[in-house]
Amino acid sequence: MNHSKTSAAPKKARVLLADDHAVVRFGIAQLINRQEDMEVCGEEADAALALAAIERLKPDLVIADISLKDSSGLELMRNLKVQFPKMAVLVLSIHDETIYAEVAFRAGALGYLMKGAEVNTILTAIRRVLSGNIYVSEALGTKMLQKQIRGQGDILVSPAENLSDRELEVFQLIGRWKGTRQIADELHLSVKTIEYYREQLKKKLGLGNATELTQAATTWVQKEMATPKSKK
Repeated sequence: MNHSKTSAAPKKARVLLADDHAVVRFGIAQLINRQEDMEVCGEEADAALALAAIERLKPDLVIADISLKDSSGLELMRNLKVQFPKMAVLVLSIHDETIYAEVAFRAGALGYLMKGAEVNTILTAIRRVLSGNIYVSEALGTKMLQKQIRGQGDILVSPAENLSDRELEVFQLIGRWKGTRQIADELHLSVKTIEYYREQLKKKLGLGNATELTQAATTWVQKEMATPKSKK
């Protein structure tokens, strides 16, 4: 009887990174590759390239930022939701979780984590999402629970919370002083469609004209950028 047969090594979870900052990808890859139960199988900075890599490499988890090179992480998540509905996605972003987390969840993410989180927190989030569960910070979880109990209107922290995913993207780009044509090109939509979204934004936010819309969007973007973030 042959006793020399060794058991196969446990299969590692395969993780693909989608982030437009090479230094962030390097740091996360170093962290993941030191673990016995997971490994990085690919890295991309652009949503289109990430989608192609996901189709080719078949990872178990995608860790994506909201902002990607020449595209949006939200758009990547929406495409994944259609093409790979069972794909686990964890967002790791500098963007404020109180504004973007619910948008990311609607787009298909299972978890949201701010860049600069503790190493153990990052690993906990990765493993929780890999197991098919949702991950949010304790603070965000409390906020979401309060919103569900009290009703949306009681604890709004931003006018953007009233907006759809696409409206939020347009609002953000307006706040970055992008013109209608620039926004249309960036989101791969028609000028007419962007003009429609601008009208919807004014209605939803109670704004009288284009100037007030630009002012509101600019103020919101500046406020978000001024919000203290954890060190990377």
